[in-house]
Amino acid sequence: MTKTAAIIGGGVIGGGWLARFLLNGWNVNVFDPDPEAERKIGEVLANARRVLPMLYDVALPAEGILTFCDTLEEAVKSAAWVQESVPERLDIKHKVFAQIEAFAPHDAVIGSSTSGFKPSELQVGMNRPDAVMVTHPFNPVYLLPLIEVVPSPITSADAVAKAKEILTSLGMYPLHVRKEIDAHIADRFLEAVWREGLWLIKDGIATTDEIDDAIRYGFGLRWAQMGLFETYRIAGGEAGMKHFIDQFGPCLQWPWTKLMDVPELTDELVAMIADQSDAQSGHLTIRELEQKRDNNLVAMMRALRSQDSAAGALINAHQSSIKQTVTPDFSKPIQSAERMVPVSWTDYNGHMNESRYAEVFSLAVDHVMVQIGADADYIASGFSYFTVDLSCQYIAEAHAGQMITVQSQIILGEGKKLKVHHRMFAEDGTLLATSDHFMLHVSLKTRRTCDPEPEVMERLVAAARAHAALPDPREKRS
Repeated sequence: MTKTAAIIGGGVIGGGWLARFLLNGWNVNVFDPDPEAERKIGEVLANARRVLPMLYDVALPAEGILTFCDTLEEAVKSAAWVQESVPERLDIKHKVFAQIEAFAPHDAVIGSSTSGFKPSELQVGMNRPDAVMVTHPFNPVYLLPLIEVVPSPITSADAVAKAKEILTSLGMYPLHVRKEIDAHIADRFLEAVWREGLWLIKDGIATTDEIDDAIRYGFGLRWAQMGLFETYRIAGGEAGMKHFIDQFGPCLQWPWTKLMDVPELTDELVAMIADQSDAQSGHLTIRELEQKRDNNLVAMMRALRSQDSAAGALINAHQSSIKQTVTPDFSKPIQSAERMVPVSWTDYNGHMNESRYAEVFSLAVDHVMVQIGADADYIASGFSYFTVDLSCQYIAEAHAGQMITVQSQIILGEGKKLKVHHRMFAEDGTLLATSDHFMLHVSLKTRRTCDPEPEVMERLVAAARAHAALPDPREKRS
């Protein structure tokens, strides 16, 4: 049964939460009295639909049903998860939580997106405060996986465990903050960097563009895959973290830092920052900046996937959880791939690079192998198929954000030989490319060809016989 999430407040953060749930197959109810809410949410959702599927090599679950509700009661009454993302005013949040508590199911997870309030502050005046916790995300919520899960001392441990389980199923990373603290964990780092940046601008040391350059060309790249302490461990060389602290720790006593002070945000300083920011990126609209940000995030996170590291390892684990085991049906061609073209696969011509077509067909034949029983367990037992020849015919362009599917048909399956013909289609049925894939069965111990094990041989022969009765996909197109 499809679960329902309720989003209370549909701004940038609420819209991001909505997209993350909806694109992972949840039904979503949203309540926001803003007359522009539907338009604003639609724009956030359009961004998410364009990029979230690019992270994966399989199709995400079928999208849930989105419902705009006229009342908060209607939004939360059937929700398994309620996410509050209203403005950062405690009086408003207290009114919202009182209504959520009155109308939501007793077993619903109730989370707040707040970055500024502790959960114990949110729980004041509630009859069932044990269900409430902070679940603080980072923008864009539909791409960035970190969620700070912050309970108060009276928040139910069962509720926290349930929240972490649901967040993990959405491909997110729940960071359990064991003790509540102002600004939680991550924003305390951001505030420190922000304070120092304000001083550098006020004192005429650097502009907004130069400060951003220092981050994006330097430590920002390291932090994206190693964080703070692992980065500094490497900086300590072979002697490790202790050596680093012994060497660089004394500089923390030097008087140059201004992290404990904040420059006064005078009209002059605010105007200076705004003017520099306009000069830096004012030529792009907010939507264009969001797309640039999202494209870069997808490219970096896919690169991390190839190393099974940091956010990439999280995406790999989530993808494994959404793969569906399909009972082999050889009465029709095998649907061997269904996925979106990521932006990192396009080249200077603006379409998918030819090497990526071959990659898709390679993954498609892996699926065919699974269908005939040559799966991961079979490979672990010491046998597999090796590609001998792969040829591709490019027929039409594929672009970033385009959904593609591959249909595969076994042309030859006897003894050591496996030949598969693939056809790649766009969502509208346009034929994009074809491929012929010839493989030989190999013993991984001897690295020589050999006949498949009897069970795989039996499935292969049956599949080849069934596919031989289908129309030949290699027939010349009209």
